[in-house]
Formats: sequence, structure tokens, C-alpha cells
Amino acid sequence: MKSARSKTPARKATGRPKGSNMISKDPVQVYCRLRPVQSQVDVSCMRVTSDTTVVITPPESAANFRSTTTKEIQTTFSHVFTPDVTQKEIFKTVALPLVENLIYGRNGLLFTYGVTGSGKTYTMTGESRNAGIMPRCLDVIFNTIANYQTKNFVFKPDKLNGFDVQSEADAMLDRQHELHAGLLQKTPRPAKHRKVESDGDSNPTVTHEHNESQSVVVEPDNAYAVFVTYIEIYNNNVYDLLDDDDIRNKPPQIKILREDGNKNMYVHAVTEVEVKSAEEAFELFQNGQRKRRVAHTALNAESSRSHSVFTIRLVQAPLDSEGEHVIQDKRVVCVSQLSLVDLAGSERTNRTKNTGQRLREAGNINNSLMNLRSCLEILRENQNQGSNKMVPYRDYKLTHLFKNYFDGEGQVRMIVCVNPRADDYDETIQVMKFAEMTQEVQIARSNPVKLDLGFTPGRRQANKIFKEARSKLEREGRPEAAELNVDLGLVYSLSGPFPQWESITSDDDQIIQSLMQFLEQRINKRNILRADLQKKQEDFRWILMGVEQENVNLKLEAASLKALNAQQKKKISALEGHLCKTETQINNLLRKLNSSNDMVRSLQQEVRNRDLALNQRLIDKQRVKQRYNTKIQVETDKMNRELEIKLRQQREHLQNQMKEKENKIQLVKQILINDNGLNPVILSAKDQISETPLRVVSPERDIRMSRKDKVPVSNPRYRRSQSADRWIDHRPQTLVPIGTVLQPLMQKRRSVTQLTSPKEITDGASRYCLVAQEHDTDGELETKLYKGDILPTSGGGAQVVFNDMECLKQSSPKARKRTGPREETTDQVDTPASTETKRPRV
Repeated sequence: MKSARSKTPARKATGRPKGSNMISKDPVQVYCRLRPVQSQVDVSCMRVTSDTTVVITPPESAANFRSTTTKEIQTTFSHVFTPDVTQKEIFKTVALPLVENLIYGRNGLLFTYGVTGSGKTYTMTGESRNAGIMPRCLDVIFNTIANYQTKNFVFKPDKLNGFDVQSEADAMLDRQHELHAGLLQKTPRPAKHRKVESDGDSNPTVTHEHNESQSVVVEPDNAYAVFVTYIEIYNNNVYDLLDDDDIRNKPPQIKILREDGNKNMYVHAVTEVEVKSAEEAFELFQNGQRKRRVAHTALNAESSRSHSVFTIRLVQAPLDSEGEHVIQDKRVVCVSQLSLVDLAGSERTNRTKNTGQRLREAGNINNSLMNLRSCLEILRENQNQGSNKMVPYRDYKLTHLFKNYFDGEGQVRMIVCVNPRADDYDETIQVMKFAEMTQEVQIARSNPVKLDLGFTPGRRQANKIFKEARSKLEREGRPEAAELNVDLGLVYSLSGPFPQWESITSDDDQIIQSLMQFLEQRINKRNILRADLQKKQEDFRWILMGVEQENVNLKLEAASLKALNAQQKKKISALEGHLCKTETQINNLLRKLNSSNDMVRSLQQEVRNRDLALNQRLIDKQRVKQRYNTKIQVETDKMNRELEIKLRQQREHLQNQMKEKENKIQLVKQILINDNGLNPVILSAKDQISETPLRVVSPERDIRMSRKDKVPVSNPRYRRSQSADRWIDHRPQTLVPIGTVLQPLMQKRRSVTQLTSPKEITDGASRYCLVAQEHDTDGELETKLYKGDILPTSGGGAQVVFNDMECLKQSSPKARKRTGPREETTDQVDTPASTETKRPRV
């Protein structure tokens, strides 16, 4: 269905007319309900004289019986309910008008007030087969809006005491999330409720039965949703009875009161649940009742220790011009609420015998009720005397929460429940005085102005009938029915005629106010219709201008197309002649192309033949080259074998020469020993000691020894024992580790790294070994051990006579490639660590 308007003007949910002399006020309506006498022994001190009057006779047991001047006290109420009145009659008289106001967008507040055990909770809740006010209110509300409810999450709380309007897609996503969360928790855990300090359950779980079948007239072109909250005020702290913190093993959190953008008080972060039936709402109420604070007292076995507030919030918004979806504008949402308050009973300590926690609870209850009384007394005084005293709403949470109701944001009603027993006279007379004083308080009447948006009345039903007709056509096999749309549009009417009144004076505030509202609605609707008419005129004007412009454009386009057509015909004739010439040229070119292709094929065949000849020559060259390489390899192997044979013969010849030289040197050494009795140091040119002289310190002088020095004079009488040799192992610190090389055997040795005194040599040592490292001609590391005898000198010093030298080498077992014969040969073993020792012959 097409929408006639894309924007809708704003509408206020509630409002009060400006001007103090035009504000209509209604007194607080107070009703009295007498509880039946429980025992035949009890004596009643009250009697009902009319539907609005109760006469109280003070008993002799009263505290001020002797000081009273009158024996009877008469109190007047809006209505008095005798003990035999049913719950249904009380609901119709007291609560049904509040439910009607709720449907029409007005707020309502209902108190049950009285002494402990007077029947307040029974009046508000009732029993399973004799329901009280709250279940019957839920029945009437859902009977009224049963066919006009929205789906879940179309209206969503904005956490600021207001509501947002979601689209169908967003609402569906929220419903899917809720369904997914429900599937994850297939077996719900049993609720762990607060500890109830009483012998029994004050509110046993009962099933909700449908008690009321009546309904209220409702606007069918609006969409509705119901939200409920349930809180308690315990010890002047606000707790959420629908919160699941106790299920998560968390202590109950104290809620705070805040003020929204419209100066209305609300409980911040309270659990607000959307319900779709009276049974669902009553189940939430029962869950909250299990958490409510009750305790045993001397006057009541199940006494409420807190004030409970069950709030029903009705959210409504108009449908669009098609009557199908809710208008996506938060400003047109109307929120009304009905608060049902079950006050805790007022009591005296000397009768309840309370101590400890019970005494503290009773004190908070009485203080909050006294503050409620003080607020109402100051309101009455300001209204009667024209004063402007500050009302102490903020002293207690009970009065602070309902401040807006007393300031004129809704209708206030109170049910005073009394027990006619003579024993309760002292408490009951105070309740009666408070109720009589409350009736004198005037509350400003709330008159919400609902702006008529100009949409067609009955569009919801029209849309429903249209959809049924379209679906019927589709079932009959007419697919074009799916494209049918209906536009209901606006109703061009300024509503009915002016109201008729016989006479209007300046004091008739209500009549003047109603007339002002009627005129405002009429003016607003006229402006809407005028704007819609102007818009349609402008749209039609633009359509006409568009059609005219399109006609002119088409004429110009037709003339240009004719001229273009003549030009195109000339071009076509010229192109036909050119086409004949081109075809002739193409035929000539084709013949040339065929001859060229034949030539190319012949040339390609010639190239392939030449490539074959070249490849054959290359193959022949490779064969010849391979034969020559084979011959060269054979000759090379033959020459290498001959060269190895010659090298082996030369090596053997040189070894024989070295042996002859060693024999001669040994012979010379033996001759020298025999002749002189000395062991001079004879070194070969290859294995000579480093040119750096060895310095031996003696007390008389320093003796420097080198290869060129003469043999120092030694003590000829010195003899040493071969079996008692002790070595001095002189190893500098910078030696490369030679752990893998075979080491000489020195059984008794003393290792030193530096000689600083002759005593290090002469102190019991007879042999000396100096270790040195250097690189040979092949670049490998050699470790040389120079050995000698330590001989004392005649001057008291010592000299070292070197008579032996060992050369240690470490070589890899992998053979190295030799390029030629070496000058000398050594006996070397191919092992991971081998030792080659060269000893000079003396």
C-alpha cells in the first residue's frame, strides 16, 4: 500500500493547559473497605450508615476514651464498601475508570492504605478464584487491545523512561536473539529467592484465571504494547523484584530515582518486561511476590515489610496511512501508566512487640507514611491558603517516586482498608483522619491532547480487507493481483460541528478548556489538509509542465531526425560506390596474398633443409671431439702413472741418503763424547732452535745461549741419576691445545709458564723441556719439544744443555694432492692425530 504522507507532525502524550485559572482540578478520591470480623468474640467499633459514611464509636479500651468530647466520629469517603462487597464490585467502582484512562493515554495511581492485617494485599491481589484489582486490570487491558498488539520489540525501551519505535527488520533480529538465548538455556535453573523471614509464604503461587470479560473502547488504528515493572521500597531503598541478580548469586542492587526529559520521575535501570497476555504478566507478578520482604509480627503472621509498586505501562502509536506499520517517529508515541501500590501497614511498637530488624523496618515504614501525610497536608495548605510552601517529596523514596502524580500528571485514588475490631481503634482512627484529610487535596486534571494526523479512519480494517481480497485473487490464478496497491489518502473534513453549550461564563474553566482543545485540533487539521492540498497542486503542476516540455522536445527531435535522414541517404549512395571500388581492390590483394603465401611456403621448406644439413655437421664434430678426448684421457693416465713411479724412486733414493747422513752424524757425536766427555748441542739447519736466546739467571752473571755461542763451562764432577729424573715442563700460556696429539711420557714433572728465578730450574729438577709452536712450509701447525739436561755451573748457577728435539704434528687422514716431489720425507701415519718426531743425532 502506498503512503500518502512521508512526514507526520508530533503529538504529545500528556499535557496540561497553560494558565492557572483554566486548570481543572479533581479531589483525591478515597474509598473505604471494611474487613469482615474474623472471630465472634471480636467487637466491632464501626457501622456503615450510607454508601459514603462510616460512624466510629470509640471503645472503652481506647487510649483517649475519657478525654473525648464526642462518643461517635463520622467520616465521609467517596464510597464505602461493606464486608460483604465482592472483589468485582470494588474493581468496577475504583479501578475500571483508571483502566479506561490508561487506554485513553492518561496516567493513574492507586494506593491501598491501612493498618497491618486490614486486607490491603488481599484487595490488591486477591486469590486464585477471587482475584483482586491487579489481575482484573490486566484482563480488561488485554481484552481491549487483543487484536491491536504489536509484535515483540517493535516498541523498545530507551533506558530513559521512553520508548523507541523499531522497524520490522530490527524487531525480528531482537526476537531471534531472544529465541537463541532461550534455546541455550533449555533447562531453567530453579529461582533462588530472597530469604523470607516468616513461617510461611505470604503470597503462595496461584494460577491466573480469566476473571473479567469486559473491554474498553479503543482506537483501532493504533498499535499497542504493554510493559510491566515491579519494585519494592524497603528501608527507604528501591529494589527491583523482577531482576535476576539473585539467580546469578548476586546481592540485590539498590536502584536510584531519576528525572526524565519531561520532568517525570522513574526508577533508573529497572527491569521492564514486554508482556502479551494477562497470564504472562501475572506470572511475572508472582515471581516478584516471592522476593518481597515479609515477616511474622504479633498482629499479622505474614506482614509486608515494604511498599510494593506494580506498574503497567501502555505504549501506543498510530499506524501509517496504509494501516499496516507503526509510524517510525518517536514523537507520536503515547506512553501512559497505571501504578498499583500496596503500602506496608502502619503499626505501633507496643502492640507488634517488634525488636531488632523488625523494629527498624517498622520505623522506616511509619516514617515514610508520615512523610506521605506531610506532603498531602502541605499540598492542601498551599491550595486552600494560596501559600507556596515547599513539599518535602525528596525526603523519602515513596513520595519522591510519585511526585508527578500529585503535581497533576495523572489521577490519584486510594483504598483505605480498615479492621473494625475495637482492639485496632487507636490505629484505625489515625488512618481515618489521614484519609479524610487526603480527600481535601486537589489534583490537576490531566487532559492529553491527541492530534488527528488526517489519516483515513478504519485504515487498519481496510488494509485487512484489501489483503484478503488480493490473496483470494492470487488463489484464483490471477498473478497481476500481487501488484495491486491501494492508497487511502487523507480525509478532507474538519470533523464535526462546534460543540453546543447553552451559556459560557468566565468561570467555566472546563468548557473553555474543551473549546480551546477542539479549536486547536480543528486548526491543526486544517493546516494539515491545506498543506496536503498544496502539495498535490504543486505535484500536478509539475506533471503538466513535464508533459508540455516533453511534447516540445519530441517535436524538435522529429524535425532533426528528418534532416538527419536525408543526409544519411546521401551518405549511403556515396558509400555504395566506394564499396564497389573497395571490393575490386580486395580481390586484387587476395590474388597477391595467395602468390606470396606460395613463395613463403617454398622458402620455409628450403630453410628446413638447410637446418637439417647444419645439424648433421654438428653431430659429426661432436663425434670427432669425443674420440680425441678419449685418446687424451688415456695418454694423461699413462703419463701420471709413469710420473708416480719416478717420484717413488726419487723418494726412496732421498730416504737412503738421509739414513747415511744420520749414521755419519751419530758416529761423529759418539766420537766427540768419547774424546771430551761433553754433550754439545748439534742442530741441523732445518731443525735449529729459534734465534731468540735462552737466558739463565745465575748469582754471578747472566749467561746467554744461542746456536753460535760457545759451550759454557759446567761442573765436571756433577753426576745425575737416570732413575731420579725430574722434569721442568715449560709451556707458554698462548699454546694451541694439542690434546689429540700423542704426548711424551714424563713421569715426574713440574709445569711452568714463565721462568723468573734460577731456583725454578735447580730446585730438584734434572731435565728441562721447552714447548714451542710454529707453522711448517705447508702452513700446518707444528709443536716442537726442546729437551735438555740441567747442569750446575761452577759459579753456583745452572745451565741447560739441549740434546734432543721432538716435532709433533696433527694432520687430517684425507690425503692432499701433491704437485711435485718434496725435498725430505717423513714417516707419517694417516690417523686423526699422529705424531712425527725428529731427533737430532749427536
